[in-house]
Amino acid sequence: MVWPGEERAAVVRRGEERAAAVVRRGEGRAAAVVPAGESRAAAVRVAGGGVRAAGDVAAPVRLRIPAIGLSTRVIPLRLDRKGRLVAPTVFDRVGWNKAGPEPGEKGVAVIAGHVDSKTGPAVFYRLPRLRKGDRVHVDRADGSTVTFTVGRLARYPKSRIPNKEVYGPGRGAELRLITCGGTFDRARGGYRDNVIVFAR
Repeated sequence: MVWPGEERAAVVRRGEERAAAVVRRGEGRAAAVVPAGESRAAAVRVAGGGVRAAGDVAAPVRLRIPAIGLSTRVIPLRLDRKGRLVAPTVFDRVGWNKAGPEPGEKGVAVIAGHVDSKTGPAVFYRLPRLRKGDRVHVDRADGSTVTFTVGRLARYPKSRIPNKEVYGPGRGAELRLITCGGTFDRARGGYRDNVIVFAR
């Protein structure tokens, strides 16, 4: 499949280099990435009603969306040399853009997953069924959970993704869930569109 924004979509980058601090919890959970030299005053609410500084937000390790019966591991994804998000090599997990904010941190966090594979439905097959008001839970490496509420869904041709709207700075802590959709282009071996869930 052709990955989100493969033609020209700019994926949000942090302004400085990041120093990775690997935190292993349980069965091979994803590494927590700590930004180098960053200071954020923003706070985000976590499970149990507590508040934590946004600069201390841990990396995502699991995505849960009850409305579509989804619970899956989150793996970190890197950007290629052209700044495009590299797709997961597995079809039953989602990937988080580790060059951008962690979910729950100020800014737009991006989680992407395949819609299908050569053998059948993949992790985000039911993503287009989400509706406004549905909840999206992201469990993090430190045991906390941040919950987002779906605002809307949109579908864009991959060649005409509104980068600022999808990947821009946003307002507060926002989340984008991205998969493929629309017509399958057999000549190119991928879908023509991206389905994007906007949540905050």
